[in-house]
Amino acid sequence: MQIGVYGSGYLGTVISACLADFGTPVICCHPDSSRMVEMAQGNVPFFEKNLTEVIKRNVRSGRLAYSTDMESFARKARVIFLAEDTPQHLADLALRIARLAVKPPVLSVVTPVSVGTACGIEKQLRDAGLHAILVSQPMFFTPGCAVEDFNWPDRIILGTASNDAVLAIKQIFHPLVMRGVPVIVTNHETAELIREAATAFVATKISFINEVASLCERVNADAVNLSLALGLDKKIAPRCLQPGAGMGGLFAESDMDSLAELATENGVSLKVLSAAREVNHNLAERLVDKISNVVASVQNKDVGILGLAFKPNTNSVAGSSSVRLAQSLIAKGARVRAYDPVAIPEARMELNGTICYCESAYAAAEGVDALVVGTGWPEFRALDFDRIKHLLKRPVIVDTKNLLDSVRLRAMGFEYVGVGRG
Repeated sequence: MQIGVYGSGYLGTVISACLADFGTPVICCHPDSSRMVEMAQGNVPFFEKNLTEVIKRNVRSGRLAYSTDMESFARKARVIFLAEDTPQHLADLALRIARLAVKPPVLSVVTPVSVGTACGIEKQLRDAGLHAILVSQPMFFTPGCAVEDFNWPDRIILGTASNDAVLAIKQIFHPLVMRGVPVIVTNHETAELIREAATAFVATKISFINEVASLCERVNADAVNLSLALGLDKKIAPRCLQPGAGMGGLFAESDMDSLAELATENGVSLKVLSAAREVNHNLAERLVDKISNVVASVQNKDVGILGLAFKPNTNSVAGSSSVRLAQSLIAKGARVRAYDPVAIPEARMELNGTICYCESAYAAAEGVDALVVGTGWPEFRALDFDRIKHLLKRPVIVDTKNLLDSVRLRAMGFEYVGVGRG
C-alpha cells in the first residue's frame, strides 16, 4: 500500500520517516522544493533525537521519497496523512486531494485541530460533490522523544464511522497493533477532544507537583522523594510528576487555548484547567524569587543559565520555562548569560539579543553570581564542577530540574538550591 504524508514541518517529517521505518513505501509531499531536497538529504531543519538517522536509512532503502508533485501524490496514495503543523489550510488541502484522487482517499487528520474541524471538512466535501473518508487521528509526540513516542504509543485513536478506514490504518500500523497497542475507535468530536484533554491533564499534573514542591520547601520535606512515592501509585504514575518542570512544547499552548475556548463557547467553566495554567505561567516568577533569595536580589547581578530548550533532546523553546525565566530575570534587572547544546538559534528569536549566548557551559558560568540549571540535559551532570566553582563569582547553583547530585556539590562547597527540597 502506498502511503502519503502531506507536510514538511515537525509532524510531517516525524510521521513520514517513522511510517517508512515500518517497511511501507511513503511519499512526503509539500510544494517547497528546496525543503524537499534538503529533507531527502537528511538535513532536518530542527533537532529531534534519532530522527535524522531514521530519515537517511529509509531514503537509502527507497522506502521514503519526497515530492512536490501534488497530482501524482494524490493519485498514488490510498491513505494520506494530513500532517501540517497548523490547521489554517486543512480544508482546502482535503478538497484539493479529493479532486485529484482516482478513488475516494482515506484522509487521516493528524494536524492538531479544534473540536468540530473534521465534521466541517466533511460538509465542505459534500457541498462540493467530492468524496473522501476522513479519520481524526491525534498523535501524541513530545519533542525530544517523538520517534520513541511514535514507535511506543500508549494508544491509537481513530475518529471515523468507516470500517474500511479503520482496517486500512490498522494495516499501516500493523507492527503496533500486533504488539498490543490499544486501538480506540470513536467519532470525530471525541478524537479531537482527546488530544486537548490529554494536554490539559498533563498540565494539571505538572502544576500540582510544582505547587506541592512549594509546600515541601516550607515544611522541610523533599519533593523528589515525594514525587517518586506518588508516581509508584498505580492510580497516579510517575511520568510528568517531577517538580521544577513546566508545561511546554510545540502544541501545548494551542491545545489548552482551544479547549478553554470550546468550554467558554459552551458555557462550561474549566476551573481546574485555569488553575493549572496559572501555576504553569507563574513558575518563572517563583524561580526568580528563589534565585533572588540566594543572591540577595537579582538587580544588577549576573546569572548564568544552562539550557534554553523546553526539555532535553530538542531545540524547541516553545513554552520553555527556561526562556520565561531568562525573560523574568532581565525584567528584574539581571544580566543573563546562557548556553544550550542545540537551542540557541531558536532562543535568539524569542529573546531578541537581550542575553549573552555562550559556546559552552563553562563560558556561561564565568563570572556569574549564580548558575542556574534551566533544562535537564544529561550532559550537565558530567560537567567539571571543580572548574565551574573557580569560574563562578560565588559558588551558587540553582537547580530548577533537580538534575545534579546535591550531596556531592554541597560537599564541594557549593550553595546548592533545588526545587521542593528543604
